[in-house]
Amino acid sequence: MYFIDVQGTLISDSDKSPIRGSIEFIQMCNEKNIPYMVITNNTKKASSDFYDYLRSVGFEFDSSKYLDPLMLLESRVSKDAVAAYGADEFLKTLVNMGFVLDYENPKTVLVAIKEDFGADEYAQMIDFLLLGASLVGMHETSIYAKNDKRYPGVGAVLQMLEFATSTSYEVVGKPSKAFYNESLKKLQEQDISANFSDITMISDDVKGDLGGAKEMGMRTVFVTSGKYKTESEIVPFLKVELRPDLVYADMQEVMEKL
Repeated sequence: MYFIDVQGTLISDSDKSPIRGSIEFIQMCNEKNIPYMVITNNTKKASSDFYDYLRSVGFEFDSSKYLDPLMLLESRVSKDAVAAYGADEFLKTLVNMGFVLDYENPKTVLVAIKEDFGADEYAQMIDFLLLGASLVGMHETSIYAKNDKRYPGVGAVLQMLEFATSTSYEVVGKPSKAFYNESLKKLQEQDISANFSDITMISDDVKGDLGGAKEMGMRTVFVTSGKYKTESEIVPFLKVELRPDLVYADMQEVMEKL
């Protein structure tokens, strides 16, 4: 059984095209009736739009096998008075979902990914948090890769804000327990008896996605087709108990070796 990441694992960070072996891996799971969930930290596009995009580039899987943080957001964050920070597409998606953006007296500071956060945005976030707003991250990725550059991920921004303000934070998407529990629940809804110990998580985010998965008892596979170019960039610096069980170049190699 598999939990499968998307960005950097199934599709390229640079042009969103399928990575070598990724379409074939999903096809193999379908043909062999191997249970899986496609779980992504997508926040830019509406969930249905991103799912449709994956289908349009060749991934054949039912929507019941898809989960992203936007699908859990309404149950985790009140729609009133949200100071949201992220790409313009993310902000538009929030408004379309009925969230009320408030940059004067927000109840929640909500952080998603953006490659060009400015000092003034960080200053505004800090002021809101010191005034009592809660801090929520759409996910907790370590690094954000775009245009052949690597930026601090949402997890890095959250930890910076926590250090600056002593405000603890919650996470909606990966690697939060709530997100993985919902992923497991959706897997079980496919008439499958499953526990975390039965699942292998495949991702390019070894520090975020895979660390959280390993803490919950999953087997982990790190692919170097996304955020990190080589295993040596990150794995030796992780705690031994959080290191991935296996490391492969991409989904083609995963399919050949597993």
